Amino acid sequence: MENQTIDNLDKKIINALIYDARRPYAELAKEFSVSPATIHVRIEKLKNAGIITGTHMKVSPKKLGYDVCCFIGINLQSAGDYPIVIKELEAIDEVVEAYYTTGQYSILIKIMTRSIEDLQWLLIDKIQSIEKVQATETLISLQNPIHRSILV
Repeated sequence: MENQTIDNLDKKIINALIYDARRPYAELAKEFSVSPATIHVRIEKLKNAGIITGTHMKVSPKKLGYDVCCFIGINLQSAGDYPIVIKELEAIDEVVEAYYTTGQYSILIKIMTRSIEDLQWLLIDKIQSIEKVQATETLISLQNPIHRSILV
């Protein structure tokens, strides 16, 4: 999909919603000196263009007992195995992100587990047991000091 043209008001709306997606249209309208109807029309336009794809709730994995965050680089037996492996990875709840990459790994995934023991079980029994996975390398995250959305 090609880039959509957006103006400064669209950018302001997007950035405000990235910060707080629950802000009332009337509040945004007052801040940007336009009518609530204008805000509504602009947000609908951005949704229809695929620029705004939804709203999301942030939860704290640590507060839910998920103390281990790691990234696993996966090498496949062949590039054609990608769709099969992704489908199997989608079935693993602990896999929270996946990327098809260039370089050393075919796939890079982010996983969250409650403990190192759970990570070990996940690696051996679920990820490394996928038939088309040739090898894995695990990088454990010690901190996530920067976590943000892209601003426009």
